[in-house]
Amino acid sequence: MQNPAGYWQSFVEFAELSDVGLRRANNQDAKACMLAGTEVDFFRRGHLFMVADGMGRHAAGELASKISCDTVPLEYFKRPAGPPPTALHAALEEGNRRIFQRAEQNPDFKGMGTTTSVLVLMPQGAMCGHVGDSRVYRLRGNRLEQLTFDHSVVWEMRAAAKQTGTEIPGYVPKNYITRSLGHDPSVKIDLEGPFPLATGDTFLICSDGLSGQVEDDEMACLLGCLSPAEAVQTFVDLANLRGGPDNITVVVAKVKDLAPVQNASPPKLPSGSAGEVVHPIIWATMGTAAVLGAILVLTGKTMWGLGAAGVAALLGLFALAKLTTGGSVRVWRGRPIGAGPHTSTVAQVDAAFVDKLASLTAQLRESANNQKFTIDWSRFEKLQADGARAKSTGDVLTAARSYCFAINAAMAELRNRRQQPSPSSVLDE
Repeated sequence: MQNPAGYWQSFVEFAELSDVGLRRANNQDAKACMLAGTEVDFFRRGHLFMVADGMGRHAAGELASKISCDTVPLEYFKRPAGPPPTALHAALEEGNRRIFQRAEQNPDFKGMGTTTSVLVLMPQGAMCGHVGDSRVYRLRGNRLEQLTFDHSVVWEMRAAAKQTGTEIPGYVPKNYITRSLGHDPSVKIDLEGPFPLATGDTFLICSDGLSGQVEDDEMACLLGCLSPAEAVQTFVDLANLRGGPDNITVVVAKVKDLAPVQNASPPKLPSGSAGEVVHPIIWATMGTAAVLGAILVLTGKTMWGLGAAGVAALLGLFALAKLTTGGSVRVWRGRPIGAGPHTSTVAQVDAAFVDKLASLTAQLRESANNQKFTIDWSRFEKLQADGARAKSTGDVLTAARSYCFAINAAMAELRNRRQQPSPSSVLDE
């Protein structure tokens, strides 16, 4: 049976957006979204999405994040041999090497680095490669899980505190990171996954310009009621509405329909490119051991029979570790890598969330009036009224969407103002 045309491209819907924020002169964040170019590449390497948040004086942070987003996708896809985790780890190592090498060539770039968080979506599942405190989340239903571990002082201390029972002092800076790509000649890279995929799964990759201003439960609600394109705009607008103290970069990718991928006949892949293959001799030996064990037990040689059955079971477990439940898609050797998910938040759009959005729109209008912003409020007022009407009838999803669009409309008007200086914060402090 022929595979549907373009099924491997259309199974994911994604959107991306990066914003300088309200208090930074330049944008040191970068992002990359690279879809597999062919069906073979999709089964071999999947689709890649990433966010990097640079740091360093002058333009060093901006350069570091750009090098990361230029290097990692190309290095990952150009390595045809070996399982995906090996290729991703090597790509991140190459990104680290190039950034460090560039810093060594120019004193102004000395010590520059960048966070880098990568999400790969494959038939085998979702895989993350990660350094720093940018994050990868997955929303399934109403549960939002953070798949990556923040390499920050607070998170490291929190992990240690679980073992010692001590509390984290309040003065510990939340944004002080313990690892970055390019700061040192070598770096410890976290790999996580594979995480199983399901239709409707929505992934968020973001810099701390978003996670520092928007809570996980709010992310869950917004991802649950907005399309990827609507979500990235609302995330940026909400972070700016709350002061926008940092650059904000967001990528949202949603699995639209996994069934065509699961039901597809995988193309012939290059040897060793998709993971470990179970050799036919393993299957033959396992079957022979199982049959021999049964014969020995039936003939009264129980101990010998159980031994042969044990060998068959071990070989079966070995083979199972190399295959997905469908049996047609190969995965990498052994058990899942990493310890994720690292946090889990359950939230859904309800009356309380709608009330929060309604309050935000009211504050936005009041603050803009107080600061004498002269903008066209007509679309904002219509959407605000639509939200209030839907809220009164109990249609919380429509209400939430309307209030989000009202925020988008107002923030778009504020961005388009040319004759007045940009505010340090939209809402009154």
